[in-house]
Amino acid sequence: MTQLSLIELEKQASDAGLLLRLKEGRPLNLWSLKLVVAEALDANRIQLWGEMKAWAYGGVKGLQLDTMRVHPEAPAGVGDLIWAGTMAWALEATPCKQARLLAIFDAGQQHHRLIRYFRQRGFLTVRELGAAPMDFPLRLIWGGAGALMVGRCSEVLERNGRRWQTCRGLDRRDHSSPA
Repeated sequence: MTQLSLIELEKQASDAGLLLRLKEGRPLNLWSLKLVVAEALDANRIQLWGEMKAWAYGGVKGLQLDTMRVHPEAPAGVGDLIWAGTMAWALEATPCKQARLLAIFDAGQQHHRLIRYFRQRGFLTVRELGAAPMDFPLRLIWGGAGALMVGRCSEVLERNGRRWQTCRGLDRRDHSSPA
C-alpha cells in the first residue's frame, strides 16, 4: 500500500460522511495541532466523534502526542482515521519522523490496556517514567508517570491507514481470489 496523504484521508472521510479537520499553529517555532473528526448533523450542528492534540518541534524528538479521545459511540474506524491523519500531517507539514507519547499509569488494568492499544498502533515502550530526578521534565510535559512510547510516523500511518481503509471497505487488495 502506498502511503496515504492528508488530502486522500480527508476525501475518504468525506466519502464516509465524516469531516476531518485540522487546526495548526506555529507559536514560538513549534507546531501545534488539533485534529478532529466530526459528522455534520445539519447546517448548524456537528457531532464531534474524536480528536488528537499534539505539538512538534524540529530535532530528534519529533512529534509529541498529548491527548487522543474517541467518543464511545463513534462510527467504526474513527480512531484509525485520527491516528492516520495525525501522522500524515506530521510527515507532510513538519520535519518529524517519529512520535512519542506517555501511557499514563492509571488505576487497575487501564495502564495495560493503554500499552496494548498503543502497541497495536505502532508504538514501542522505550522506558518507564517514575520518580527519578531525570524523569521530572518529561513528567511535567505529560502530567504524570507512565510508559514513554515511541513510534515511527510512517509506520503508525501505514498501520492505521490500512485499518481505516479496511474498516471502510476501501482496502485495495483483492480478497476475492483464492489464496
